[in-house]
Amino acid sequence: MMDELEIKQQKAKKMMLWVGMISMAMTFAGLTSAYVVSSTRADWLSQFEMPTAFALSTLIILLSSVSFFLAKRSLLQENYKQAKIRVMTTFLLAILFVYFQFKGFGDIIAQGYYFTGAESSITTSFLYVLVLLHLAHLFAGLIVLSVVYFRLSKGSYSKSNTLGFELAHLFWHFLDVLWIYLYLFILLYR
Repeated sequence: MMDELEIKQQKAKKMMLWVGMISMAMTFAGLTSAYVVSSTRADWLSQFEMPTAFALSTLIILLSSVSFFLAKRSLLQENYKQAKIRVMTTFLLAILFVYFQFKGFGDIIAQGYYFTGAESSITTSFLYVLVLLHLAHLFAGLIVLSVVYFRLSKGSYSKSNTLGFELAHLFWHFLDVLWIYLYLFILLYR
């Protein structure tokens, strides 16, 4: 049974994560607001073709959420081997997501648009910034997944000790929802 101090510490850690995620969400809200304002510019590309690689990466990140959800369920059922396999699956899907993000960048370049320079456009520059900033947060998520896998391997989690896993789980789903928001926003707002 947890004592009162341990319960307060867990609540504080969860609150700190929520504050961080809200801060990240506000950053992206500001960037998407700037995107909307910038879309009134004369040089805005309204016919820009969104790379298919971004659609594939969206499907992959959804699958990663499912695999991490199943990992949490396995942990709560005390099936640690299955939890490790599912965390590793989540990690591999995340790597695949990153691959398709960079493939999407390659597709944008193949259309003749760069991040900066004469061949750049404000539209694609925004896309680069949004995707790269999300990827920076996703790399933090990859580190978190690695820590969770390592702690699972060491036997640090149990049915009654899941705080680190729960925080990682919440953060991962936040990253997934954030990407889906960004993808749909860019796809639908032209």
